[in-house]
Amino acid sequence: MAEVNYYGTGRRKTSIARVWLRTGDGKITINGREAEEYFPREYWKVHALGPLATTQSVGKFNVMVDVKGGGLTGQAGAVRHGIARALLQADDANRKPLKVAGQLSRDSRMVERKKYGLKKARRGQQFSKR
Repeated sequence: MAEVNYYGTGRRKTSIARVWLRTGDGKITINGREAEEYFPREYWKVHALGPLATTQSVGKFNVMVDVKGGGLTGQAGAVRHGIARALLQADDANRKPLKVAGQLSRDSRMVERKKYGLKKARRGQQFSKR
């Protein structure tokens, strides 16, 4: 029997995750390391693997992720988005539960750029009358 691959790209802030799902026993690899090792905080791991729990497919797929850019919070969000998109390729019946849980939508919030004449994006010089 040939193995079937499902692919999804996830993005969050400046992080980009490329996710491959293969039918298997539930092994999760992120950048060549186990998920528990890559995401030291439980919140990041639960957040990243949320779509698998939403669609009741925790032990059905082997997940291989290549994620780059940003910090661990952004990377966890990118992995979540990529897994949700790959699950959508695997089965169209997954669309409704993923959509209701809000895991298919891209979080478009980005860091606002710094403007000239200001110290930060919005913070200006402190005013002093004297």
